[in-house]
Amino acid sequence: MPFVNVYFKSTTTGITTDFDGYYTISVSKVPSDSLLASYIGYITRAKSVSKTQANQTIDFQLSTDNVKLDEVVVYAGENPAFPIMRNVIKNKDINDKKSLTAYEFESYNKIELDIDQISEKFRQRKFMQQITSVMDSIERIAGEDGKPILPIFISESISNYYYRQTPQKKREHILKTKLTGIGIQDGSLVSQLIGSSFQEYNFYNNWLNIVEKDFVSPIADGWKTYYEYILVDSLYVGEHWCYRMDITPKRVQDLAFTGTIWIDSKSYALKQIDVSIGKGANLNFVEKIKIQQELAPTISQAWLPVRTRVLIDIAEIKDQTPGMLAKFYTSNKNFKINQPHDLKFYEVPLEVEEDSRMAEKGYWETNRHDSLTPTEQNVYVMIDSIRNMPVVKSYIEIVNIVVNGYKKVGKVDIGPYVLAYNFNEVEGHRIRLGFKTNIDFSKKWVIKAYAAYGTKDTRLKYSAEVQHILSRKPWSFIGLKRTSDLEQVGLLTEDIYDNTLFLASSRFGTLRRPFIYTENTLYAQTDVRKGFTQRIKLHQQHFDPLFDFAFYKQPEDTDNSPILRSYKSSEIIIESRFTKDELFLQNDNERISLGTTKPVITLQYTLGLKGVLGGDFDYQKFNIMATQNLRLGYLGRSTYIINAGYIPSRLPYPLLRTHLGNQTFFYNSQSFNLMNYFEFVSDKYASLNYQHNFEGLFFNRIPLMRKLKWRFVATANVLYGSLRNENRTLYPTTDPDGNPVDDNFSSLGNIPYVEVGYGIENIFKFIRIDAIHRLTYKDRPGIRTFGVKVSTQFKL
Repeated sequence: MPFVNVYFKSTTTGITTDFDGYYTISVSKVPSDSLLASYIGYITRAKSVSKTQANQTIDFQLSTDNVKLDEVVVYAGENPAFPIMRNVIKNKDINDKKSLTAYEFESYNKIELDIDQISEKFRQRKFMQQITSVMDSIERIAGEDGKPILPIFISESISNYYYRQTPQKKREHILKTKLTGIGIQDGSLVSQLIGSSFQEYNFYNNWLNIVEKDFVSPIADGWKTYYEYILVDSLYVGEHWCYRMDITPKRVQDLAFTGTIWIDSKSYALKQIDVSIGKGANLNFVEKIKIQQELAPTISQAWLPVRTRVLIDIAEIKDQTPGMLAKFYTSNKNFKINQPHDLKFYEVPLEVEEDSRMAEKGYWETNRHDSLTPTEQNVYVMIDSIRNMPVVKSYIEIVNIVVNGYKKVGKVDIGPYVLAYNFNEVEGHRIRLGFKTNIDFSKKWVIKAYAAYGTKDTRLKYSAEVQHILSRKPWSFIGLKRTSDLEQVGLLTEDIYDNTLFLASSRFGTLRRPFIYTENTLYAQTDVRKGFTQRIKLHQQHFDPLFDFAFYKQPEDTDNSPILRSYKSSEIIIESRFTKDELFLQNDNERISLGTTKPVITLQYTLGLKGVLGGDFDYQKFNIMATQNLRLGYLGRSTYIINAGYIPSRLPYPLLRTHLGNQTFFYNSQSFNLMNYFEFVSDKYASLNYQHNFEGLFFNRIPLMRKLKWRFVATANVLYGSLRNENRTLYPTTDPDGNPVDDNFSSLGNIPYVEVGYGIENIFKFIRIDAIHRLTYKDRPGIRTFGVKVSTQFKL
């Protein structure tokens, strides 16, 4: 712990610990028999001092103090901290590192994950007894009188970090990594997560994004709105004479910090900061977040972070279950400023050397910015001892199956298990078994396949896909896929796959307009440049309905036209995706997007080809979609999806746009939640799905309710659409067998479909309840004008 007061009892002889928590006191004569360590928010600790021993090492471990201090109010005109803060804000643009045209540095990062709060009851569980014996055989990781913790992961990395202001570009080149963890099978993904790119804490920004939440900085432009300031002292911090100010949030539930900041008296720059977020804040599963940072000036006036330490204490889910500690340490040196590289240099924002995990003997002892403490050396020893235990390997395998849905068996992964069983009136009991190859099979080839069987329809369904990775820089691949399976009109799996509850509930029981589809697909994708991804797909499909469906093959001459029940379509799909500042990670043979706050725009053009591979239609489709997550700071976060399209061709309705309704009990953010399935079909459409999460903006200000940590959410869905008459007249009254044709669909008129909603999330930390009102098309039979939907979510 940095900045802790250590002094002899009943004297003024003492010192403050440095950033790493070390201190040295030199005296000619020991003035007292006790040494005290004190820090605001912690219980003062005393230890005995020998008056005869010349050199002594005395370590302290401090415990948090939950006693609330009484408020002290002093009326003396303007708060003396305010003029200082006004100068801090005035000089932010100069002192912020973003004022530099470019900067770069060498960065050393260290991450440790530990299980803490291990109760005696938990230690006595059968699977923990072997682990406990190892913990007891090695020197305790926690300090004297502290409860033991179980380390599960520790990593170190050395990287070069680069930043350019105009245009804003970032790049990190990770040179070496050292990973030791329980359950870490391959370091390719983890190696990308342990560098400086994910340890960015710039308090000159008004808002800091931590664990996907926005925290207001104590030197934000609106500082008076969120914080109370107390000018405590003026003192030297290194070579800089600084003002020390203690800060507290005006409302304990707000995502604001408590702690101390040190402001340089000449430049009014932030020199040091030691702040934390307590468990009173509107966060889930987080007991505490603590950030300590030290900054240094450059030859310009801008200041750069030299060392940063972050601790995140994950709370126990319930009593008698353990919690978790995540500790991050970053040290930066060898700064270069205002020497930007050319734009091509920044094209790959995150790169890991292929031999990053291979280091010659003595590399880390030479290149670490700081030596490992004895405690950290013990962490390596304990993890190595625990991770090879059979009981630990078994539980790791179970956790991987639950999280990933697959079980690794050599060079293939069996699963996903969530789709292994289903029941509906068409298939009866559906059993499915699938697999995909992993990186042990090949770094270039990926094979996926599954087979499914229904006990009622006795039909075998299957899918097989082969993908070849052409390049990882840029990310490029080609693939071939064949599938024969069951689907539903207007409820295609590709439209709802990301909502598990909605997908599962729509597949059980009664299926709506089911059909067997057989498809053959050849596809290719590449990153043309950063932020621009191009995809092309050749797709052929056979539509074989299991419901009463028919259409005129020659609708212009219905008297003589053949009536068909099924069709084939052959098409070319060209898709272009544009965005900025999106960061990707490579996980074995997959690429994972970490998202972006910039708009993501996707353009899609589909060309149907009659006579090619048996295709029955010539047609065109145009579609554009834009999505974005907006961080609005004090007001919360917004997400929107804008989707528009036009189909200028005459086609059966399964090939048109069937808007996604929702007749389940579960909320789906990408559907129209009070629209029935297959209620509206369009060949020209534009829609907006909007959601705003207010976080704790309202409920944090209501006494009593603020303790519940509920959060208000508002939604709105708007749809414009139309259907040309030529696409309404394709259907006879009966099919060739005399069965009535199920063409009970309609289109939107001049009035858009509109629904609005409001709800509460974070009920019992997991549950969200939405109340939704349908504002238009309220007189249609069988519809609901008001509904309540439930969903579950995991949010901090």
